[in-house]
Amino acid sequence: MPGRSSPLTRNRARAALLIALAIVVGAVGWSGFVLALPVAMIFSALWALSPSRSVASLVSAGYFLAASRGLPQGVANFYAADLWPGLLLWAAASASFVLVHAAAWTKQSGRGRPEEGREGRAHPDRKRAVRYLVATVLMGLPPFGITGWAQPITAAGVLFPGWGWWGVAATAAGLVMMTSRYWPAAAVALLGLWFWSAATWTQPVLPEGWKGFDLELGQNLGRDGSLEHHRGLIATVLSAAGPNVRFVVLPESALGFWTPTVARLWQDGLRGSEITVIAGATVIDAVGYDNVLVAVSTERSHILYRERMPVPVSMWQPWKAWTGEGGGARGHLFANPVVELGGIRIAPLICYEQFLVWPALESMLGSPDIIVATGNGWWTTGTSIVAIQQASTIAWAKLFGLPLVTAFNT
Repeated sequence: MPGRSSPLTRNRARAALLIALAIVVGAVGWSGFVLALPVAMIFSALWALSPSRSVASLVSAGYFLAASRGLPQGVANFYAADLWPGLLLWAAASASFVLVHAAAWTKQSGRGRPEEGREGRAHPDRKRAVRYLVATVLMGLPPFGITGWAQPITAAGVLFPGWGWWGVAATAAGLVMMTSRYWPAAAVALLGLWFWSAATWTQPVLPEGWKGFDLELGQNLGRDGSLEHHRGLIATVLSAAGPNVRFVVLPESALGFWTPTVARLWQDGLRGSEITVIAGATVIDAVGYDNVLVAVSTERSHILYRERMPVPVSMWQPWKAWTGEGGGARGHLFANPVVELGGIRIAPLICYEQFLVWPALESMLGSPDIIVATGNGWWTTGTSIVAIQQASTIAWAKLFGLPLVTAFNT
């Protein structure tokens, strides 16, 4: 009939709407506000409602690129270059997310087709739910999980604070329901949980006797190895710690290159106090380096934690080891997820690990007493990257009911 749009036009309009909504969901869900994380769960419904695999791919790309929108500017800041290298890395990083979700996509149920009975219509729903769950698991674990940012499962800490592993399971069930024909009912239920959580929300507690120091030293942090710099940092720690503080946490890279000289300097500087300092440092050898957290007190100094997942490309460059070239940061993927200090079991998360799912959940398997999150975000100026890192760590701490200590440099 005249004036009625064609099916092709309607399909294009629907596809454009789904892609636009995915971009909004990615931008809002990963804006750096912890209570906004449940918005990211809408992605699963948009993916399921996509009328074709190509549209599902564009929906996935729109969501991921919007969620990781700070990457181009961050890379430009880090390398003091224009935006083009960052844009290329941005697109490359989205590839695994898009490919996994495109491969997992399947057609919606054939509702309204007389040749399909009730059982026949239900099967595609189950198939799609299982496929989305598989895609979520793949993006949560290495190798795909190495760039598995912006995972909606992180919203578990907002929707189900204190539920622990049951909260992970409940959030996964909610995401699966969002891919079915019952997604409106699932959305209403999740919205109710979200409102209740927002109304009763409290920040994770800072454990007694602990203090995290945020610094604003920019790119100079870790690059100034002078005695004056270290002595000034020691004086700052001692003056601001307070009488009841036993553990002080400093940001990633705070101590620069970790050497016996630096260790002795800090041990001497802390003499007369009962403070133990946990700080970021770099340990170099002939074939590469480790990004670590060290623990220093008057009695001893030692490497407490070796980063499991350094930043790919800029730090973690495994191809150099494969070719015998050497260099780059080592990734200790499944090592030391929980470390112990003074009888306290610590789940450490350094910088890039805070974007991912598996480092946090791997640490939770070890039943830690506290989460310690550090970062060196001088290169994130003009972006929400640090805010997203902090929102993620807060969500994990709330989900498992754990105290949280953070220390970031900007």
